[in-house]
Amino acid sequence: MLPFKLIYDQRYDLNLGSHVFPSQKYRLVHDKLLADGIATPVDFLAPEPASDADILQVHSQDYVYKLKHGSLTPTEILRMEVPYSKELVNACWFAAGGSILAGQRALADRWSANIGGGFHHAYADHGEGFCVIHDVAVAIRRLQFDQAIQTAMVVDTDVHQGNGTASIFGGDRDVFTLSIHQEHNYPYPKPASTVDIDLPDGIGDDDYLAILEKNLRKAFRDFSPQILFYIAGADPYREDQLGGLALSMEGLKRRDALVFDYARRHRVPAAITLAGGYARRVEDTVRIHVNTILAAGDAAQQDLRRAMQGA
Repeated sequence: MLPFKLIYDQRYDLNLGSHVFPSQKYRLVHDKLLADGIATPVDFLAPEPASDADILQVHSQDYVYKLKHGSLTPTEILRMEVPYSKELVNACWFAAGGSILAGQRALADRWSANIGGGFHHAYADHGEGFCVIHDVAVAIRRLQFDQAIQTAMVVDTDVHQGNGTASIFGGDRDVFTLSIHQEHNYPYPKPASTVDIDLPDGIGDDDYLAILEKNLRKAFRDFSPQILFYIAGADPYREDQLGGLALSMEGLKRRDALVFDYARRHRVPAAITLAGGYARRVEDTVRIHVNTILAAGDAAQQDLRRAMQGA
């Protein structure tokens, strides 16, 4: 049994059919966690879909109306790069609800993970790059609306820059956004995050981790978040079809452990979402995501041991 709750709903599947985005991975991660004995059924919580009011804290009324009524233009659908369907919209509302619940549970329990979400390319007024609704932004705005937090940090390790995150929170001093990504890759252009770490093609484990550690150290020195949302991409993996970095499976595990170590040492609750992953073998993407949950479990156990020693 994990020392924190996982958020999942079978409706997370975006119903994309044959698509480079393997949206069945959410179910596969859920099933793998159970099959390997990492989690039990009682470790999972089912979210409610986000309310329209929650979504409208981030997204424009016109865009939300078009999504709900199926009136997006062909150009708007093309920009999303996923086929429009009512099931897609339903999945996105559930993913946003899942990230809200993950944030709430992280504040209560110190750790939580949404087995979905991380749709960091969604803008306030449009979707793009396989992302329709920015679930993490919705979660942060809901927590702020509830006065559960004032400040938040987003650490995004997807191979692609979090352009939607940067746009939505641009100029917001209460939300610190850090994106570490491949420079010569989608999106173009890249709006400014609080911190953008533009990596050269083909960077490997040791260089990547040294750069990430340096920037995490500075970020936590400059900013004091009340919650950390970790957008954990599987696509810096060296065999990813849409990435050009060269991290190994072990390097990605060390990346996750590094992020969680900073959250743990600074006593910042951490809510995890799973972002992109397009490995040639979907099993590899699933393994990387499962490893992220394992790394969070290790960090949570360290928290528990420290609490027991201090008791």
